[in-house]
Order: sequence, then structure tokens, then C-alpha cells
Amino acid sequence: MKFAILTAALLSLASPVLAREPLGEDPHIVNSLMSGRVADVIRNECSSISAKMFVVMGKLNELETYARGKGYTEAEVKAFLKDKSEKDRIKAMATAYLAKAGAVPGDAESYCKVGRDEIAKGTLAGSLLRSWK
Repeated sequence: MKFAILTAALLSLASPVLAREPLGEDPHIVNSLMSGRVADVIRNECSSISAKMFVVMGKLNELETYARGKGYTEAEVKAFLKDKSEKDRIKAMATAYLAKAGAVPGDAESYCKVGRDEIAKGTLAGSLLRSWK
């Protein structure tokens, strides 16, 4: 009887962990990583925009805290971040986002404009960037 009660109690505590969605399906995680990729591409394509590295590091720490709070282990988070198919998926999402926003491959100024727009709108990607113009 005591064993059955203990088992039921342990299962009820474990159920949130067992029920959690895969990291790649969590909208907050996916959107945050995609926004980070958008900002990274912008800063690499536009010479008048750079990253706010302290903000970037803070956002990464917040995202890790969020994932850990959802019950994911450090090993699970690292495995997700290293997964090539997940990286490719997030890169494709960022590429599509940038194209929709008006960025044109080979046209640095189009990336600068998108970056300035992101900063002005106060998006997550914009919060990671600073413009020198």
C-alpha cells in the first residue's frame, strides 16, 4: 500500500517532465534562436550594425534558465543546439524572415535597413543590435 502511494506520488511529480514537448517545438525557444540568427546575419552583412554582446549573453542565459525551468537538462539543451537538422531549420526560418523583411543577398544596405527597422520596432533581434548610423 505504501509502495503504491509512493509510486503514484513520484509519477505525479514526474509527469510534467514526461509531458514536456521537444525543445524544437517550444515556440519561445525556437523564436528566440531564430531571432538570434537574424541578428547575427544582420551584423555580419551590415558594417554599420554590431551586436550588443552583453545583451546577447544575458538573453542566452535567460533562454537557458527558461529551458532548465521546463525540466530540460544541460545535456539535452547542448544536444539540441548541436543538432544539425535543428540548426538548418532555424537558419532557414531566419533566412525566410529576413527575405520577407526586405533583405536581399549581396545587398548590404538592405540588411542595414532591416536591422535598423528591427531596432526601431524593439524586436528581440533588434534588442541584440546597435546601429552606428
